[in-house]
Amino acid sequence: MSKRHLFSSLEGLVPKALRGIVASNPRLNLDETNRVVFDPESPKSIVSIISGGGSGHEPAWSGYVGTNMLAAAVGGDVFASPSTKQILAAVEAVPSDKGTLLVITNYTGDCLHFGLAAEKTKAKGNPCRMLICGDDVSIGKQGSLVGRRGLAAQIGVLKVLGAAAAEGLSLDELFDLGTAVNGQIVSIAATLDHCHVPGRTEHGALDPDVVEIGTGPHNEPGYKKLSPAPSAEGLVKEMLRYCLDETDPVRGYVKFNPGDETVLLVSNFGGMSNLEMGGLVDELLQQLLADWNIEPVRVYAGSIETSLNAPAFSVSVINLSGVAATSPYSLDQIKGFFDLKTDTAWEAVAGSQRYRRPRADQLVQPPVEERKVIDEARDIKIDPVLLERMLRRACNDLIKSEPDLTRWDTIMGDGDCGLTLETGAKALLEAIDGPHKIAAKGSVIEVLTELEEILEGKMGGTLGGILGIFFVSMRTALQENLELAKTEGFVSLWSKALSHAIHHLEQYTPAKVGDRTVMDTLIPFVEAMAATKSLEEGVAAAVAGSENTKKLKARLGRATYVGTGTDGKELPPDPGAWGAMVVIQGLLAAISE
Repeated sequence: MSKRHLFSSLEGLVPKALRGIVASNPRLNLDETNRVVFDPESPKSIVSIISGGGSGHEPAWSGYVGTNMLAAAVGGDVFASPSTKQILAAVEAVPSDKGTLLVITNYTGDCLHFGLAAEKTKAKGNPCRMLICGDDVSIGKQGSLVGRRGLAAQIGVLKVLGAAAAEGLSLDELFDLGTAVNGQIVSIAATLDHCHVPGRTEHGALDPDVVEIGTGPHNEPGYKKLSPAPSAEGLVKEMLRYCLDETDPVRGYVKFNPGDETVLLVSNFGGMSNLEMGGLVDELLQQLLADWNIEPVRVYAGSIETSLNAPAFSVSVINLSGVAATSPYSLDQIKGFFDLKTDTAWEAVAGSQRYRRPRADQLVQPPVEERKVIDEARDIKIDPVLLERMLRRACNDLIKSEPDLTRWDTIMGDGDCGLTLETGAKALLEAIDGPHKIAAKGSVIEVLTELEEILEGKMGGTLGGILGIFFVSMRTALQENLELAKTEGFVSLWSKALSHAIHHLEQYTPAKVGDRTVMDTLIPFVEAMAATKSLEEGVAAAVAGSENTKKLKARLGRATYVGTGTDGKELPPDPGAWGAMVVIQGLLAAISE
């Protein structure tokens, strides 16, 4: 097994994958010899829609075999066209009284082999036509003999044709409809790096600061390399310009009129995270509306047609109004073809779009909460200059430590600790400098209240929850024991409040000293403060506690799953414990300045 792939060779992998794919839909059959997935219940009374191509693009095309979509799909080797014999086997597996429509993307091998299969089928007296789909705008009009190559929008064409076939359209009517849909598509792809083929040791690669635009789904070079790599917003802007600028004499393939209804189809090539795909779709929708006055009526996004594990994606815009204007079908009929349910992989991206609402109605804003008013009678005031200096020192020290905290947490946990603490520190600095200037009055309770808002609203994860409970409990104890400051002094008040907070926190977490958590800093700090009534002693105990985590094996949290630290070697410190120590140490340093 290689580090990049579960299977170290392509040998036997394609039929194995097809066996796995049909397992999820028991209705389907697999002709393993010819690598044909087909629907044995495909009605003879409707046109059989067949597609296919090289493997490595899953779920295309075997994943789209089923009711109201493909009757059969045929797969070649990885990135290689299936043979004529395989395609003929697919045709014979799903015979139709109304004929067969072969729908392929515009690649030479596919055109040749599917074309020959079409001719042989017709020679036997069976109606057959072949529709070649191409939608990539990066292949310009000038100087290109082969025409536009096919990207993932071909799956949209298949969806429309499968639904239309189910409604009884003839072979010629389907061919004309497919031609009309394909003629209203603009697409382009962008690649962060090339895919890797199992079993191959040599792979193309892009430099870290390069994005390639206009790439194909088989590791083909793109139209243009962008270096330095643009931001996501910049990349989307350039891709949409290539697709939608009708004045471009080379790439202005489709005209979009004001009010035209459109489809946005975004395909993950296999290596993009769902998180980033969601962000990409949002950015596309924002720019389509703001820059092009286009608000799609259907949005399909996901792994529609992939390229193994490529960190890449394609963007397609389909002008439904243009299809209606160039075909006998109304706009509602065409949307109905997209909406008709299937039992295929299409449903993973389809959703319930027939009832689509305007985006503005979906994006709900919570009511603005009124700022909490601090009760002056239950407040604690200190020198405003000192308070601001303490907060700034603690926050800045924490921000500086973020790279170390992130690195240590990446080794021992999930890598979020440093960024979580940095987020909180930056939010507190914004509150200090913002319109409310929370330190300007010297109000300790106002600062703690703001910290609660930050922890509850901006700092997630375990650490955010722990610190949230700690600070809420501490503020409550301070306000309930204000008289103690008059009789025993402020240090005693703080010691009592800290002890109350740690005791309350222990009701929510089983973590103790020695478990390698933030409690290895907080508990020694609080206990030293209670015993000595000295901030210096408390800070020293916090430092010692955080240092000691280098020698401990985690017993709680995600780090418990990491098999390190059992060989006697010193570990990095627990990042939560260290971050807490940095803050406590920074507060003392500011007082001493």
